[in-house]
Amino acid sequence: MVEKRYARKVYPENMTSTDQVLADSSQGELAVGAPTEEKEEEESFASLFEASVAQADTLREGAIVTGTVIKVGQDSVIVDIGYKSEGIISKSEFVDTTGKVKVQVDDKVDVLIEAKEDEQGLVILSKERADKLKVWDEISFACERDELIEGTINARVKGGLSVSIRGGVKAFLPGSQVDLRPVRKLDKLIGQTYQFKVIKFNKKRGNIVLSRRVLLEKERDELKAKTLSELQEGMVVTGTVKNITEYGAFVDLGGIDGLLHITDMSWGRVSHPSEVFKIGDEVTVRVLRYNPETERVSLGLKQTKEDPWERAANSYPIGKKVQGKVVSITDYGAFVEIEEGVEGLIHISEMTWGKPKHPSKLLETGQTIECQVLEVDSQAKRISLGLKQLEPDPWQEFAGKYNPGDIIRGQVRSITDYGVFIGIDDCVDGMVHKTDLSWTQRINNPSELYKKGDEVEAIILSINHAE
Repeated sequence: MVEKRYARKVYPENMTSTDQVLADSSQGELAVGAPTEEKEEEESFASLFEASVAQADTLREGAIVTGTVIKVGQDSVIVDIGYKSEGIISKSEFVDTTGKVKVQVDDKVDVLIEAKEDEQGLVILSKERADKLKVWDEISFACERDELIEGTINARVKGGLSVSIRGGVKAFLPGSQVDLRPVRKLDKLIGQTYQFKVIKFNKKRGNIVLSRRVLLEKERDELKAKTLSELQEGMVVTGTVKNITEYGAFVDLGGIDGLLHITDMSWGRVSHPSEVFKIGDEVTVRVLRYNPETERVSLGLKQTKEDPWERAANSYPIGKKVQGKVVSITDYGAFVEIEEGVEGLIHISEMTWGKPKHPSKLLETGQTIECQVLEVDSQAKRISLGLKQLEPDPWQEFAGKYNPGDIIRGQVRSITDYGVFIGIDDCVDGMVHKTDLSWTQRINNPSELYKKGDEVEAIILSINHAE
């Protein structure tokens, strides 16, 4: 600012003060002008003083102001905040997330005034505290307006998870608010970034409680309403396996779950739903039943595929040899799956040409075997299979080898009240009736003459395979 200066007038020594005033009055401009400019200077100084006082009030301790970086030192940064003294900030407060200092001269920066002057006459400032207070204000504002806040889960703590939100502020996410269902392994969420809703906020205590479940419930309800408005019986929909039980699987169709019963998973045999699905699998199913009042949905997977029994008669003509897997063994036979959804029964009488044994003595569950189609009933969904038909009929071989009148030797295999059974071949037994055991004796009990294992010789009287 250029200072205005005024010349001092010199009057004659014999001029009185009255004469001086009169002399000055004859020079109107100078007489009037000098006092006016002095008055303007006084008013300007007063204005500057008042502005300085007002600014000093504004720059109170604890206030956040905007300053300009004027110097970056080795350990500190000097900032001009418009005060009579510059402010100083530790350089460490300008370190970013990568560990680098990001500040340069003429940068504008928001700072908090911690103390107006220290021992060196500098204002003590803090950028870090200003940033935190600003963030808290932003969070408070977002909370009041019911806005969402993005955060990153960074640690597991007692009762839930710690979440880093705006400006690195720590918030608490209770375990019950993580998801719609309880999450067993919270550690797997560390590092994940989500949107959250603030359900509790206390700035004084520095306490912020978040919820993700509230958002998920809202999304689920909106999706559920949309799904229910479109759902119809018979339609094919795609969903995600949400839960698996012993009797079926629950499939999320979009805000609503449908039950896929174990009997509707496959045309074949399913022992447990986990054999077919795992949680998270995407599956295409048909809506079998839907009750809008109870909002219960029954689903079917096998109904999206052709029923294999509709073509069984053509696929498996009588006499055809097929391969299959033994899926079940009972006292009367074994069930063999020849394709998914089609099982046939090998009756115990069709397993061997010899004397029937328990099916478990001949076959085992899970074994792959070859058998022959004996009969097909598509409507009843039954197929009769035979195992012994794949081997030559020993009776036909015996009939071709022996004739009535031939003498054979064999071992007594069993004894009954009416006769003795003699083993001729592995699968061929001959019976000697008790009336044919002796010409001279009347035999009432064959065991009086023979015991099991005796070697005997006999003559063939007749050959009758049918009997």
